[in-house]
Amino acid sequence: RRLGIEKHDLWFLLKQEIIDALLHNKNIKPLIKERKEKGFTLKQVDERVSILSGVNQEDYHEKEITKMESFTGVSACKGNGKGVVKIIFNPEKQGRYFNEGDILVTAMTTPDFVPLMKRAAAIITNEGGILCHAAIISREINKPCIIGTKIATKILKDGDNAEVDANNGLVRILERAK
Repeated sequence: RRLGIEKHDLWFLLKQEIIDALLHNKNIKPLIKERKEKGFTLKQVDERVSILSGVNQEDYHEKEITKMESFTGVSACKGNGKGVVKIIFNPEKQGRYFNEGDILVTAMTTPDFVPLMKRAAAIITNEGGILCHAAIISREINKPCIIGTKIATKILKDGDNAEVDANNGLVRILERAK
């Protein structure tokens, strides 16, 4: 009440920002408005918490994604696989570059991906749920498959060496492509 903000607006602030506003009678409404409009990211490293918003937030996400060495998704078919990552969006045009034992990475699969899926050591998709095409086909052909990662095609690059632990829904980058 003293700050003149609604209770639900407290979620847009750090504890220290609230304390400072109360101690120094600061107007924090513009800060809340900015975070509501531009979005924000909470970042915690050990005990230190910070908030990023606006352009800084976008830059941060791009930089952090390229640093990631592992990420998770939903296990659609259990198993493990290792291999060279191949990001494929159009199997007709890119399929000739896909070798036996490569890891198929794509946004989502459709029936024209099936020949590649059969040759893959494992399958990873950005999208999908347990009844999506990739999940159903991977179970039919018994290939390790992780779906719904949201970020696989952003983190992984063609030529990366990766390990897929579909028992736990985990993808690890073993070695980055040169």
